[in-house]
Amino acid sequence: MVQHGDIAAKFSLFSEHWRPKVIASLNGQEVKVVKVQGVFPWHQHEDCEEMFLVWKGRFRVEFRDRICDMGPGEFVVVPRGVEHRTAADEEAEILIFEPAEVLNTGNVTDETFTAPRGVTI
Repeated sequence: MVQHGDIAAKFSLFSEHWRPKVIASLNGQEVKVVKVQGVFPWHQHEDCEEMFLVWKGRFRVEFRDRICDMGPGEFVVVPRGVEHRTAADEEAEILIFEPAEVLNTGNVTDETFTAPRGVTI
């Protein structure tokens, strides 16, 4: 099945923060869009890397020893098993590339931030 879409149009379909939506899948990976604002809890993913690509706004991935502060077109790959948290002072739009089975909060369950998996738009 051919997957085709307009990223800006996908972002226009929702307004909530920290709730990733799947827009494509390939080779066991998912491409997700998410709107973020505020600070996400510290967590890690033991068995996989994840990549964040900034589409709109400013976004940072904080590690215990450094911070990757990014703008549109910039990305970071978080290595497996590395503790991190994400943050944005103002709303930002982010693309995430990760395995389909990944829970957004990794090794942490959080009533506010843990999102359902497999939500597509």
